[in-house]
Amino acid sequence: MGSVTLKGSKVDLRGDAKPYLSFDLDGTLVDLAFTDLVWHRGIPELLARRAGMDLPQAQEAVLQEYRKVGDGALEWYDIAYWFGYLHLPGGWERLLEQYASQVRVYPEVHEVLSRLGERYSLIVLSNAAREFIEVEMREGGLAGYFDLVVSATSDFGLVKKSPEFYRKICDLLGVRPQQLIHVGDHWEFDYRIPRGMGIAAFHLNREGERAGPDVIQDLRSLPEVLEGGGYADRSGA
Repeated sequence: MGSVTLKGSKVDLRGDAKPYLSFDLDGTLVDLAFTDLVWHRGIPELLARRAGMDLPQAQEAVLQEYRKVGDGALEWYDIAYWFGYLHLPGGWERLLEQYASQVRVYPEVHEVLSRLGERYSLIVLSNAAREFIEVEMREGGLAGYFDLVVSATSDFGLVKKSPEFYRKICDLLGVRPQQLIHVGDHWEFDYRIPRGMGIAAFHLNREGERAGPDVIQDLRSLPEVLEGGGYADRSGA
């Protein structure tokens, strides 16, 4: 399998009529080390170099600027915006490559995706900007598992995985919400919102802070959970 280019119209992935199974990316398939280093180390280091600050001063200054914008604005997620706004030296592409080796896939991910890919058409649905997603998919060796990769911010101009986002995904795929399965680590945006729309959503809680029939602590249990619930037949739900 390979990633399908998102063109804003319905995407026909149904050659084998497999049900669609979507995954969040950060905190679900890969850990947060790469993104945290870029935003909280790399950008402050560049500001410190330009403005003659020490690193702690630059980190605090950058954090204040992040807070002013807030995560409800698209600019929050746009690394090119921050390079321009802070007048940072070099290019954002170089910064992403500087930390690319820090992309870490959770230990069970490759085995689980390989297994699930035999029965499901796999999709990534992420809130991250596509610039980050592409590095994570490449460095994590994940691209070959997925038929479609969607960024809420880059592809739809949405800052959260809202009901509107999931409606757009279902329209793109040509399915009803009841025909989609989703797995992610955010209680609200990966579980409560899609579950409330009829999507078969599962909350990945690696810390073990939640429990319930729709909660898993790592992805190893997902194939059995889906098998036990008859989800492999969900393409015709």
